[in-house]
Amino acid sequence: MSKVQLFIDGEWCDSLSGKTIPVVNPATEERIGEVAHAQREDLELAVNAAARGFKVWRKMSPLDRSGILRKAGDLLRQRVDPIAIMMTLEQGKPVAEAKIEIQGCADFLDWFAEEGRRTYGRMIPARGEGVYNLVIKEPVGPIAAFTPWNFPMSQAVRKLGAALSAGCSMVIKPPEETPSSPAELIRALADAGLPKGVVNLVYGVPSEISDYLISHPVIRKVSFTGSTPVGKQLASKAGAHMKRITMELGGHAPAIVFNDADVKFAATVLAGGKYRNAGQVCIAPTRFLIQDGVYDQFVDEFVAKAKALKMGNGLEEGVTIGPLANDRRQAAIGTLVDDALKNGARAMTGGKRSENKGYFFEPTVLADVPKTARAMNEEPFGPVALMSRFKDFDEVMTEANRLPYGLASYAYTRSVKTSTALAAGIESGMLSINHYGLALPELPFGGVKDSGYGSEGGLEAVEAYLATKFVSQGSPAS
Repeated sequence: MSKVQLFIDGEWCDSLSGKTIPVVNPATEERIGEVAHAQREDLELAVNAAARGFKVWRKMSPLDRSGILRKAGDLLRQRVDPIAIMMTLEQGKPVAEAKIEIQGCADFLDWFAEEGRRTYGRMIPARGEGVYNLVIKEPVGPIAAFTPWNFPMSQAVRKLGAALSAGCSMVIKPPEETPSSPAELIRALADAGLPKGVVNLVYGVPSEISDYLISHPVIRKVSFTGSTPVGKQLASKAGAHMKRITMELGGHAPAIVFNDADVKFAATVLAGGKYRNAGQVCIAPTRFLIQDGVYDQFVDEFVAKAKALKMGNGLEEGVTIGPLANDRRQAAIGTLVDDALKNGARAMTGGKRSENKGYFFEPTVLADVPKTARAMNEEPFGPVALMSRFKDFDEVMTEANRLPYGLASYAYTRSVKTSTALAAGIESGMLSINHYGLALPELPFGGVKDSGYGSEGGLEAVEAYLATKFVSQGSPAS
């Protein structure tokens, strides 16, 4: 990559000021390019373009909008190899994981293309003769969206696909650390025939862009994916301006393994979920709560999986875990691990940052981690698995629900009774039992408590971008 531009009113362009922000490869710490730095004048152009684009897009039939989204998905499939290299260079994940993410984005576009054709209203039976009560679904309006660096394309497509399928336009700010792959998503939409102004792409200082867009009278809804503290700040700003919001925030997912579970299978699936994208996944299992009878077996199986991972540059053959996104994450994970060890945890494998170039941190398993450790209370967001014991169902449910987070949760058991009790008692937006079954396009995706509200998958995702209008029509008087 060299320079990633803004996309405003159907044109790729530099910022009016000419300012740029450097982009660094986390595997080598080398500067690999730059991204245009939007400021107020650029943002105003983008918002005005979105206002014009909305007037055009909302009038297009759902069938025509569907065709454009489907074509964009096909283009992503054709371009998967070069985009995957871009994503790995700027984000660090193994190129095989990058390809899966891009192909998943195409699937999301297909899903939203079809779901947008099913934004049904309804008719309500009237109390009087000659009266029709109609419920009509209409697009909310221009959207401001903010997406993170851990999944630079798939987080963007969740917002773009849902909003576009509903008939909304958008100003989207992806992460400055990983700008080129989301830009390629926008390029695919533009090449598929998206009218100018419907999607506008900006980069810059996150706080400046969010302040400007959220308060702008043209913007009708805000969608954000990121940390809980930042999400709370943006939700407060949106509330001050009476803007609709969708918030997909942090998590600290419990992974519960009962004595009757298939321990080897559980360790295999949970290790895959834990170390994907170097643990930088909001729904990654983090607190491993293992019943006494299988604790030692599970830890041994899990440690073996962690030791088998090959850490390195995501472009190199055979690499299965890449670097963390930046030096801040590397330092934060090191601090959490050191604190856990001081509180009595045992390092079964890993536990150290790399001394070589790149923001690497070893796949880590900590056993017997006490609740007093910071890592058991703060979202780790890295390749660290925290193992703790439990005796019975009541004890583990108390621990699973102890934190203010409530995004994802996992459990392994052969008992239908236990599974049913988990489904009723777990305080999270998503629960996957005996497999890894989250984050597909057709499934609701969202949390409760401090993990946010709203959904970015399934039919609920499109509903968030629709306003309900009620029309009651009577016969004119003779």
